Parts: sequence; structure tokens; C-alpha cells
Amino acid sequence: MATPRKAGSAGDRPDLLTAILFVGFGALGLWAGRDLTMGTAAAMGPGYLPRIVCWLLILVGLVVGGIGLFRAREDIAFPQLRPLLVILLAVVGFAFIADYFGFVAASISLLVIGSLADRESRWREVILLTAGLTAFGALVFIVGLGVQMPIWPF
Repeated sequence: MATPRKAGSAGDRPDLLTAILFVGFGALGLWAGRDLTMGTAAAMGPGYLPRIVCWLLILVGLVVGGIGLFRAREDIAFPQLRPLLVILLAVVGFAFIADYFGFVAASISLLVIGSLADRESRWREVILLTAGLTAFGALVFIVGLGVQMPIWPF
């Protein structure tokens, strides 16, 4: 992020942009689900949860925007493309590797390739976190929730 220009000028640009996006997506969700029946808390209709989530999204957007109006001005930094492309490659790689080699190999590739997005990551930390997160993910998703994905390729 860029450093603030003047201490007295207001309008934290990233927070204001985030607020606009939250309010916009919340309003779009309300408009898209306008024909769904709301129901009650005891007998929820198909529009109950989406409508609640959209209103909460609008509320969070208004709070973030209100706070952003009074913070010191900070310009929006130009996005760095390398981390975006590395994360995209890691997620797409996970989808392909999971089909052919199982969850463990896909999870390891996701975490190792994803760690390349941060130039300050250390290999020892990456290896330890990869082992822990892969084991945790396999236990929660494959064993606990019964996701239909092979753990191993064999």
C-alpha cells in the first residue's frame, strides 16, 4: 500500500472502494433474489439466507465506508501481477492435480506453488505448514465431511 499523502486529508481510497464493492454486491444480490420467497426464521424460504447475507454485506460496506471517510487519505496501489498469477496457477493446478493424483498431491502443489507468491516465504515454514494443512484438510474434508475425492492416486 502507498503511504498517506497528507495527514489532514480524508478519504482512505482502498476502504472506500471496498465499501462501494460491498454495498454494490449486496444490492445486486437483493435485486437478483427479489422474486425468492423470504419465509420466516421457523420456515425459511429460498430467499431467506441470501437476503440476510446481502443485508449484512451492505451493513459491513456502510461501516467500512464510514470509517474510511474519516481516516487519512491513502491512494490505491497498483496491483502486483506476479502474486495474482501465481495464486491463479496454484488454484487451477489444484483442480487438475486432484483429479489424477488425489487430494494430498493437489494440496501439496497448491501450498508450495502458492507460497511462491510471497517473496519473503521461508522453505522450512512452507514445508511445515504444507504438512500440517494437508493433514488437516484431508481429515476435515475427506474423512469428516466425506468429500468425494481420492486421497491418494492409487
